[in-house]
Amino acid sequence: MSKSARILFFFNKLARKKHINPSEETSLARVLTTCDLIGLGIGSTLGAGIYVVAGQVARQTAGPSVVLSFLIAAVASVFAGICYAEFAARVPKAGSAYVYSYVTVGELIAFVIGWNLILEYVIGTASVARAWSSYFDSLVDNKIQDFFKENMPMHVSGLSEYPDFFAFSITLVLTVLLAVGVKESTMFNNIFTVVNLLVVTYVVVCGLFKVDGDNWSISESEVPSDAGTGGFMPFGFSGMMSGAATCFYAFVGFDCVATTGEEAKNPQRAIPMSIVVSLLAITLAYCSLSTVLTLLCPYYLLDPNAPLPLVFDRLGWGVAKYIIAVGAICGLSTSLLGAMFPLPRILYAMGNDGLLFRFLGKVIPRFQTPVVGTMISGVFAGAMAMLFDLKELVDMMSIGTLLAYTLVAVCVLILRYQTDEYLTGEVPDQPMTGKISSRDLFSPRSSDPTTISGSLTSYSVGLLLLAITALCAMLIYAEPYLVKLSWWAIVLTIIFGSAVLLAVIVVWRQPQNKSKLWFKVPGLPWIPALSAFINIYLMMKLSVPTWIRFGVWMAIGFAIYFGYGVRNSSENNQQAMQQPRAGQFSRDIEDRPPAYQEETDQVDEKEPLLSGRNHRRNASRIGINVTPPNTSVNEKTIGDDPANQNQPDSDKHVYANVTGVGEPKAPFDSEDDAPVHSKK
Repeated sequence: MSKSARILFFFNKLARKKHINPSEETSLARVLTTCDLIGLGIGSTLGAGIYVVAGQVARQTAGPSVVLSFLIAAVASVFAGICYAEFAARVPKAGSAYVYSYVTVGELIAFVIGWNLILEYVIGTASVARAWSSYFDSLVDNKIQDFFKENMPMHVSGLSEYPDFFAFSITLVLTVLLAVGVKESTMFNNIFTVVNLLVVTYVVVCGLFKVDGDNWSISESEVPSDAGTGGFMPFGFSGMMSGAATCFYAFVGFDCVATTGEEAKNPQRAIPMSIVVSLLAITLAYCSLSTVLTLLCPYYLLDPNAPLPLVFDRLGWGVAKYIIAVGAICGLSTSLLGAMFPLPRILYAMGNDGLLFRFLGKVIPRFQTPVVGTMISGVFAGAMAMLFDLKELVDMMSIGTLLAYTLVAVCVLILRYQTDEYLTGEVPDQPMTGKISSRDLFSPRSSDPTTISGSLTSYSVGLLLLAITALCAMLIYAEPYLVKLSWWAIVLTIIFGSAVLLAVIVVWRQPQNKSKLWFKVPGLPWIPALSAFINIYLMMKLSVPTWIRFGVWMAIGFAIYFGYGVRNSSENNQQAMQQPRAGQFSRDIEDRPPAYQEETDQVDEKEPLLSGRNHRRNASRIGINVTPPNTSVNEKTIGDDPANQNQPDSDKHVYANVTGVGEPKAPFDSEDDAPVHSKK
């Protein structure tokens, strides 16, 4: 094999896609109902956002316009959520965005997304565990941290001031709960989520009796110097948008529902419904509570760390402090469970596919959960919660989340317009092929997807991502010049904006696949394109040190993938088992008869691994007809294959039965269609 051929072969490995068998059974327990998934989605998201983020954004960034900040963040999250919902209906497998990108984009991108999801969930678990510990500690007058600061101080840059053994213990308890069984852990989640929702309802309803509309129109003379200019938007429009960027991360967590594809009883229907319902409930809770909060108290008097207890103390409702404390404990507990729940599922999916070490995907039959992956991830997250100061690491969590959201939106755009074997919709029997012409951009030749329209969509989506990145760079880094109306900044912004619009229009004009799914993203391609734009914009707003730490994490991941995953991938092993295509038999055998003998023997040895429906499907792709063992070699000509009925004799396909444990099978001469008999 030449050097260029080897390079091409290697890059083809990086782009290979996962083949999904819808009838394949899972070793996980299918016990989760739609109500369980809705509770999981709400519980994993409705925690720190209610009890911490709302007060921080209102006091420091947006003022009363925090209501709009939450609303804008909700719209961005809903766009991402409905993209997740379509893929959950299409690919009901554990692994969330990792599996979606593996099926659609390819192996390398899937590994990047999966590796970043691991980072997101580990840091999310550690940060929520730390917040849970701190909140509980505040209820006992900070006695826990005072004890450890005095007896076990840690004076190391980047680490915590003291080892938080309480946070570590909390993480281990929930880890054991997740390992014992998914049904038991969701029951715990459902109970705590209901308590949390009742507390939120209590705060909103009781607060309505004490609201004061003047708190949204405070004059500038009444506010402190560091509290903006008063009114509804004391920090201006930019402050409100900056608050929206912060509030966006309060919605992170609903995607854990998408990791339950192999544990939900009816994943195609339950997961999309659960994502949409949970996002709507979370949006209503955030917006209503932030409205009441800013109407009860002037925004500049809010406590950024614990706003709700202080507000009700000012109103003279001391008992509310304890009710809110119960809700906060329950809310943070469900957030912790929601942060931990997806992590072992990602490890299970990647370990099962061979991209990470396979023992991570091992499921213990007694509990029907990936116990090894769950315990390892729990100990790792607990150690981070105990030792590290997580303030500088929180932004890294957002990179993984935004990357996942972007890739899912891109996958929806690509997959909806393809003639793909994973789509069961109506596609032409013989899709049109050939060169793409200018006519195909806006006036497709068929009302069904073709090879041409599918390729054109893929190219257009690639152009769309490049144009969005360039446009976001102009809006962020050239903002001062745009404000000054510099001609070059305006011209470049118009060019990049026009490229974005043109790419979306080209995709919009292509025919969609008519596969019937329980849920589909509406407004294609506009909503996925807008979702990708928002996510890329927020990613580019992150700091340089965050990207450096992200680079270090990715370097570790690439070392694992190229050192282990690329060779041990299940797709790689499956390709290694496959035979050459039928049309290549005679040439390959005449040139390398020993290789043919060795390859045939390998197929015979691995026959038990390829038994059943998957064997027949995979064998049919490469021109192999599966027959019982010890069956002699037979020729199969055009008359036996309905797919080639009208072909001329010179183009007849000839197939060989190659199963069984016998001698090397007789190949065929591709020129005269006569068998070339093997030598005894």
